[in-house]
Amino acid sequence: MQGRPAELFETDSRVGFAVGVDIGRAWIRVGMADLAGTTLCRTDQRNTATTARVLVELIMVAIDRAIEEAEIDPALVAHTVIGSPGVYDVWKGRVLYAGNLPGWGRIGLRETLVSRLRGSLTIDNDANLAAMGEHTYGAGQGKRQFVYAHVGTGVGLGLMLDGKLYKGFSGAAGEAGFLPLGEVETSDNKPPTRGRLEERLAADAVVRYGRECGLSSTNAEEVFAAARAGDPRGLAAIELEAAQLARLLASVAALLDPELIVLGGAIGRNLDVLEKPTRNVLTQLSPLMPEFAPSLLGDEAVLRGAIAVGVSRAKEAVFAARTAVFD
Repeated sequence: MQGRPAELFETDSRVGFAVGVDIGRAWIRVGMADLAGTTLCRTDQRNTATTARVLVELIMVAIDRAIEEAEIDPALVAHTVIGSPGVYDVWKGRVLYAGNLPGWGRIGLRETLVSRLRGSLTIDNDANLAAMGEHTYGAGQGKRQFVYAHVGTGVGLGLMLDGKLYKGFSGAAGEAGFLPLGEVETSDNKPPTRGRLEERLAADAVVRYGRECGLSSTNAEEVFAAARAGDPRGLAAIELEAAQLARLLASVAALLDPELIVLGGAIGRNLDVLEKPTRNVLTQLSPLMPEFAPSLLGDEAVLRGAIAVGVSRAKEAVFAARTAVFD
């Protein structure tokens, strides 16, 4: 006996929503998406926080504004993903090594956020989420072995191995700023709060190199602008920065042998100036010449990754809630 013909069912994409949050030192970026992954709105909030309490308030203001602009029922927010510098310790429920965000590593932060947010919560490292963003929407599409290298106010890696994000045992995989490249400059035998490579590669290092080479620049953008204009002082500063970047890339190539390294962050996106001197140093450091390219998502990489993860978790939450009715 022939039964009824099969019917195709499609999930209503507006029965639940996901929120993505990117916390940077200067900006808090928030995006809202439905279950189909369609971004409904984007909001930016200046990060003026000097304490964790104020930062939580700023995050909530930005999220509430996004919900209002998207014109959705707040009760339908199923999952929120927050990306920030540092390592989220799932055992202790706190963020470690986020020195650029004052107070952000305090105990009880997750509980505070959960009490204020709708739905469930994921906290993850910004480089990890940027890797997810590039893998889903950007330069890493179709790449099973690739690395996202964030070089900005800090330095970190997002590792996509065999098509999956690799975080390591404690979540600290990819904390490349702590690579022991450079001489030990302190003798107090205390663990450093900032890594040696980060001291030599992050944005403040570029400013320092500029001054050492005779520029009076106050930020990294001015150093790169001088180099683009052909100023010998700017070019010399960029060569110093490129030497440090080459050490990072050579280390990644030797340890992971990725198909591609995607460079992002305020410093990493300047490959038009950095690429040639970086490759020159790479040839002196290693026979392994990794393929590297700039991020296609730019400043949106972390947020797009947060939204991608958020949509996936929101679908799971909505499905679980709907099927529980029939248990």
